[in-house]
Amino acid sequence: MGRPKQLLPLAGKPLLQHVLDNAAASGLDEIVLVLGHAADEVRAALRLPTRVPVRVVLNEGWEAGMSGSLRAGLRAADERAGAAVVLLGDQPGVTALLVAHVTEAFLESGRLATRPVWRAGRVPGHPVVLARDAWAAMDALRGEEGARAVLVAHPDWLFEVPIAGAPPRDIDDDRDYRQALEAAGGA
Repeated sequence: MGRPKQLLPLAGKPLLQHVLDNAAASGLDEIVLVLGHAADEVRAALRLPTRVPVRVVLNEGWEAGMSGSLRAGLRAADERAGAAVVLLGDQPGVTALLVAHVTEAFLESGRLATRPVWRAGRVPGHPVVLARDAWAAMDALRGEEGARAVLVAHPDWLFEVPIAGAPPRDIDDDRDYRQALEAAGGA
């Protein structure tokens, strides 16, 4: 998009601030914030939540794709963590309630991974909850591969939570951003 999209203003704050605030309000024990491109600029623009510990991690290999960020985040998680909730910095519409709902479903499922699915199970999305026992499999990911590639290879690990309505919007390009602004009633 020609600029750090995490800093695009939406409803008076950067896109990534929405994600952080929702993660903090969801009841998670800690937040690991992985930054890459323009990390200093992005970090300076954020107000880290105070109700939950936040660890900021730099993914120096950010140009190689999102798999590096996933691995960096998992490696930085508290050693006592039994699972990680994976959120994307370009999905400000993933609410605290959705994070809490998917996390609760994960705890009840007994599976190694849980994710929401929208529209009668046809659209998988985030947040994805990964048990620590699944983290080693993420080390094989490269480039733009996310956890989805591992979950396709291990469908028995996955529990899917059906969610009504449309999935939260990804802000991947200027068109997506304009639509998000319109939906939010402006910047």
